[in-house]
Amino acid sequence: MEQMIQFTRPDGKTAPGYYIEPAAGKKAPGIVLIQEWWGLNDHMKSVGHRLAKAGFRVLIPDLFHGKVTKDAAKANEWMAGLNFKDATEQDIRGAAEYLKSESQKVGVLGFCMGGALTIAAAVHVPELNAAVCFYGIPPKELADPTKIRIPIQFHFANKDGWCTPAAVDALEQALEGTPGHKELHRYDAEHAFFNDSRPEVYEPDSAKKAWDRSLQFLKSHLGE
Repeated sequence: MEQMIQFTRPDGKTAPGYYIEPAAGKKAPGIVLIQEWWGLNDHMKSVGHRLAKAGFRVLIPDLFHGKVTKDAAKANEWMAGLNFKDATEQDIRGAAEYLKSESQKVGVLGFCMGGALTIAAAVHVPELNAAVCFYGIPPKELADPTKIRIPIQFHFANKDGWCTPAAVDALEQALEGTPGHKELHRYDAEHAFFNDSRPEVYEPDSAKKAWDRSLQFLKSHLGE
């Protein structure tokens, strides 16, 4: 089952999201999937369907409320206009609460802008039980990664001009010795290497390796 739904945020307002239910039904573990800066597009929906096929209930909050683009300048404008604190503590938390009302455990998975929001959610959303972040690091004022206490897995690209190797090194050093299970993987690929709708950056071997690791990690911490 798949459909656009409205779910309730902690502040009582409603927010839109794309919901996919697996064959296992409402009791399956849940995943809040967080979009890239392009919006809730077909690629992000396809990732949601892959997660559902693997046995997870999926809710993708539509952070741009129906807006989708392939233009990087437009995407950057929308991302710059997004209230990240509100997106984390209201939209993403509301999505986690929606899933948690039926699922025993709920995780979060995000890419690029959604990766940064994944880290923020791992810090600020208490309903979450595990997180997987693809090539995103939030500003320190939004979330301090050293405060993450749930299991988290990171995937970064070595040829990334946004989450640069130096930034990833700094993150890895900051996390060293902090409580909780944390694992960080690097790939000899470019930023957004997982996005198979962008042939200019898609790197299939790295994408498969990262996906297999993600599913194994999520199943081990959320159940099947």
